[in-house]
Amino acid sequence: MTAASAERVALPHNEVRHVDPPGVTPTRPDAFFRIHLVVGVLLSIICTLLPISVGRDVLYTVISYGCVAMMCVGIRRNKPTHSRGWWLVAGGMAIWAMGDLLWAVYTWGLDISPEFSLADVFYLASYVVMAAGFWSFVQARRRDSDREGLIDAAIFTVGSVLISWVVLMRPGLEAAEASAGAQVLATAYPLGDLLLLALLVCLLTSQGARTPAFRWLVAANALLLVADSAYQYTAMRETPFGPYVSLAWLLGYVCFTAAALHPSMRQLTDSKSGDFDTRFTRGRLAALTAASLVAPGTLLLQLALGLRLEAWAVALSSVVLFLLVVWRMSGLLRHLDAQASQLADLARTDALTGLPNRRTSDAELARMQNRARSEGIPLCVAVLDLDHFKKFNDTFGHQAGDNLLMATATAWQERLGQAQATAGPGHQALLGRWGGEEFVLLLMGHDQQDAVRLVEALAPATPAGQSFSAGVARWDGLESATDVFARADQALYAAKTAGRAQVCAAESLNDWAVA
Repeated sequence: MTAASAERVALPHNEVRHVDPPGVTPTRPDAFFRIHLVVGVLLSIICTLLPISVGRDVLYTVISYGCVAMMCVGIRRNKPTHSRGWWLVAGGMAIWAMGDLLWAVYTWGLDISPEFSLADVFYLASYVVMAAGFWSFVQARRRDSDREGLIDAAIFTVGSVLISWVVLMRPGLEAAEASAGAQVLATAYPLGDLLLLALLVCLLTSQGARTPAFRWLVAANALLLVADSAYQYTAMRETPFGPYVSLAWLLGYVCFTAAALHPSMRQLTDSKSGDFDTRFTRGRLAALTAASLVAPGTLLLQLALGLRLEAWAVALSSVVLFLLVVWRMSGLLRHLDAQASQLADLARTDALTGLPNRRTSDAELARMQNRARSEGIPLCVAVLDLDHFKKFNDTFGHQAGDNLLMATATAWQERLGQAQATAGPGHQALLGRWGGEEFVLLLMGHDQQDAVRLVEALAPATPAGQSFSAGVARWDGLESATDVFARADQALYAAKTAGRAQVCAAESLNDWAVA
């Protein structure tokens, strides 16, 4: 809702407040949302600045479970249409918070630091539950035909998998040595992050509104991925991960909750109300190019710095990226072909009636002339003009005039189709709109007398009790398309002069026969 559409309510002391009109879904965040945001950020910063202690972990737990509770409140208050995804994300956050609580118990209650524990089970389970929530959002937002968005997400994901393998997974496996539990964790956590990253990219490439709730959700997921990756990297090198990683995790909780508390979360899964442009923009092209260059870039960097070469990983990712890019380009080519076909149809067709336009009629007349000359069959040109069309427009309005033109085109097409069905092979009729209220009819295989009868048969089919005048000329086999049309047009003028609602046959340039 814009400020202009809001209702201004006068309050004491000249205070003015904007409220949503009755029946309009509110989109402005309320005080509840703002209080959560301010308190959540302040407590996260305070918790990060505190020295490592039991009190710090207690505050950390209070923040995490408080955010989970507030997220549930937001879902209940805003009542989104597709609530399953939101409840799954809230459940994933609760499971993650349980892992944090168990780790605090291990640290301060049991004074142990297990290599693989129940806390890891909760952490890994939270990836699956949150991923299910994100996938629910993707399914609700994405159109069935949006295959290109999924291919783009796959391209970004493959590049990210290669980076994660080089930076996190392979070094983690080597650091774990013979420990099975450590090897599982060295691969499971990065894979969980990659799963969330793939779904995040799917959200970013999907059709739908870029609402504040959507942006909060993206920010939360991004913070979670950054924090996880930083923690895994520092743990692999056995160095303290520092307070900023904890701050990113806490702010991730706050952002997830902010997304659920914001009223715009109702439109998150509405792909039809979105203003997002899914065209293949320059920014999207640049991002896809960068993702496609990850594999060769990794190899070049390793060669330049004298690092260990990841030949198999680079080769496999290069093959997959190449196939995905080719698949993406084939989709673009199909779109271009479809658009070219649509443009060609628009160039050939009258936008109002759907009949061939003047340009197409000219081209068809030239083609028919060549065929009539080579096969020795007759060709006639008729020009039809609705009588008193200007008066009809002035009386009933231009919209009614447009409707009359469309209805006339449909009725005449049907009548011509019936006539052609009994005319036999070699006969062809093409009705086109010449301009304004004028139509042109090209009749292949009909002599002039048959053409006149066929045009006259259209009179009873003309809608709204309207009549038309027409002129018919048979091509003599020598004259140009312009000349034969000019003779038909002069015959039309003769029909109008003779009182309208009739068909004139052009015998020669100056000799008319009224049918």
